[in-house]
Amino acid sequence: MVAQKRIIVTGGSRGIGLAIVRKCLSGGARVVYLSRSCSAEHDELAELGEVYWVETDLADEASADAAVKKALELLGGVDVLVNNAGITRDGLLFRMKLDAWDEVLRVNLTSAFLTSRIIAREMAKQRSGSIISISSVVGISGNGGQTNYAASKAGLIGFSKSLAKEVASRGVRVNVIAPGFIQTEMTDVLKEEQKQAILAQVPMGSLGRPEDVAGSVLFLASDYSTYITGQVLVVDGGMIT
Repeated sequence: MVAQKRIIVTGGSRGIGLAIVRKCLSGGARVVYLSRSCSAEHDELAELGEVYWVETDLADEASADAAVKKALELLGGVDVLVNNAGITRDGLLFRMKLDAWDEVLRVNLTSAFLTSRIIAREMAKQRSGSIISISSVVGISGNGGQTNYAASKAGLIGFSKSLAKEVASRGVRVNVIAPGFIQTEMTDVLKEEQKQAILAQVPMGSLGRPEDVAGSVLFLASDYSTYITGQVLVVDGGMIT
């Protein structure tokens, strides 16, 4: 599906991002992941295929720009960008500090602007490419205690739909994946009663796996989705349908 495609993944050192990197490598892609730290599983990833890590602070313009340019140099171009970098700084709005708001918006939303600004231009020149942003069902439905996170994820949807209209005539597709509750390090720290409350909202009765999101990325990155752009693919076990 993605054999020999050149793929850049932000926030690819763990969780959903790591699963995306692994899935792409297993499909025969060449991958660069951008993150603050190298994955603890980097050596295992290298056994699957050609993979590189570039250290960066994606919330910083100079650092993000330099990292993207380095990734383009390593791969000799780009076919797919996956905007996956994301953090949470949860809290009720009337207690939330401006720093918690700004940090989440910078990492989750501004970083996608910074990476896409460079890469969309490269893709437009070659008249092909796929940009995929990892949003969240929270960006569609909202969630108490996550006004900053929900705003950033909703922003990714509006950003992607608008960019899709800008670059479609150049053969570049832009889509969004909105995962529901996925079993990662963030959900591992939840108490059992919290997990049960979450599961009660999911018709399929289980948390999703990072691999479920990664498989959806593989589809949108592949030639099986060449007529799909400006869309939001919800991967949530039926939670918000």
